[in-house]
Amino acid sequence: MASVLVGQFHARDAEGRVYSVHEFRESQPTGTEAGATEPVSIYRLAIGDRVTHLGGDDFQLVQSGVTMTRTS
Repeated sequence: MASVLVGQFHARDAEGRVYSVHEFRESQPTGTEAGATEPVSIYRLAIGDRVTHLGGDDFQLVQSGVTMTRTS
């Protein structure tokens, strides 16, 4: 499985700190057909910390639980 960088954006937490978030696409086997894959988005900070997408423009750092919102 290979991860490909497909996007980068900034997100801000409630205290005003700005984080640089990278979005990667990774192919995951679907199990429906031999060799079929469905892309999955993986989010990480530029420093490597994992990020969970909560929906819409909301994200959360996995280790610390800090919630942040994508900025335009």
